[in-house]
Amino acid sequence: MIKNILPASCIILMALFSSCSVSNNPLRKEIKGLQKGTIKDDTSYVYALPYEAGTKHRIIQGYFGPFSHKERAALDFKMKRGTKILAAREGVVVRVKEDGDRGGWNKKYRPYGNNIVIQHPDGSRSGYWHLQFNGALVSVGDTVQKGQVIALSGKTGYTATPHLHFLVWRSSGGQWQQVATRFQTSNGIKYLRGWKKYQSPAE
Repeated sequence: MIKNILPASCIILMALFSSCSVSNNPLRKEIKGLQKGTIKDDTSYVYALPYEAGTKHRIIQGYFGPFSHKERAALDFKMKRGTKILAAREGVVVRVKEDGDRGGWNKKYRPYGNNIVIQHPDGSRSGYWHLQFNGALVSVGDTVQKGQVIALSGKTGYTATPHLHFLVWRSSGGQWQQVATRFQTSNGIKYLRGWKKYQSPAE
């Protein structure tokens, strides 16, 4: 018997386009307006892309994506294992997990997702997920600068393919709320969209 084995990227595409569930979260509509420019924002913090200057990566799942982001204002950057991950904003490291040694497209792998969380001067936090086993290059309590190398990307936790899962939260009324963020790209300041490639400005 011959078995056809599809690459992980094809599996993800099938999952994305076979899903018809759409989030009713009001933030989803707001983000769409920000991406299209129908809602203007010139006051929020501008983050750096979390990878080296002059390099580009594709967003394989954007905010409220239909695969695993149905209720998440998060971004997935396609990255090969071992890619250097840079801090998108300065702050203090409040969480590091790097002992996860497995990953796959099954929720049983979720606890193995290696990650780093950084708290910023305004109290908001950013998270970097699916890091390589022993791939954290910072420790809890470290102060990091914007653009500093903090980790190596991997494929740990609940994931079908190597990538960086990035998200930002802020506290509102005593509760943490995920938020969309602006990034400085080689083509200007943008709210990123799924399936597009973005280049980090050259130094």
